[in-house]
Amino acid sequence: MFVNLFVLNLIFVSFLPADETVLSLGDSYTIGEGVEAEQRWPVQMVKELGEHGKPFAAPQIIAKTGWTTDELQAGIKQQELADRYDWVTLLIGVNNQYRQRDVEEYRQQFRELLTLAIEKADQKPERVIVLSIPDWGVTPFATKRGRDPATIAQQIDRFNQIAREETEQRHAHFIDVTQLTREAANEPEKFLVADQLHPSAEMYGKWAKLAAAVILTADQEQKVPAK
Repeated sequence: MFVNLFVLNLIFVSFLPADETVLSLGDSYTIGEGVEAEQRWPVQMVKELGEHGKPFAAPQIIAKTGWTTDELQAGIKQQELADRYDWVTLLIGVNNQYRQRDVEEYRQQFRELLTLAIEKADQKPERVIVLSIPDWGVTPFATKRGRDPATIAQQIDRFNQIAREETEQRHAHFIDVTQLTREAANEPEKFLVADQLHPSAEMYGKWAKLAAAVILTADQEQKVPAK
């Protein structure tokens, strides 16, 4: 019997796992100020997932250095977005704190961004990952400008408390990277780029592994048959 090899190839390809998609929303920490494009944490996350047999397309990143929550909202409106993504990440708020913006304004705008993230994750909050705001008060950048580390830490903690509350209320994932930045304070040459403010590729790699672990765990849980 004659078999059309082209048709067989199409059938074979149709059973191959398609690359999953991720949308990453944020500010300088997501766009990777001071590092190469391939060293951004969402890009490193995708690479990590690929090494674990979970192929992802290159992340779509909507982020810019200096953006606050409302500026991220405005930036999103200027971009072409897909109807849905397999995963969405969100990391925003350091510039709200830096500019001394109101925390309740942050809560409202963060809540709106989280709602958008869930919508783009096909209305699945379990497919949304929120990262906490790093503590820039421990950096040489802050010290040289005479900023009080304790005050910055207190304010960052308050913003992160709001982000965690809103995230957990919606049953999305919350990852604390703040403590990692504080623990790395004694090694700025290793964990910061030349501006002595933004994280290095190595620090972003730590964040990427944490986020990838969330996705891999969710994938395993999905494969476990219900009892």
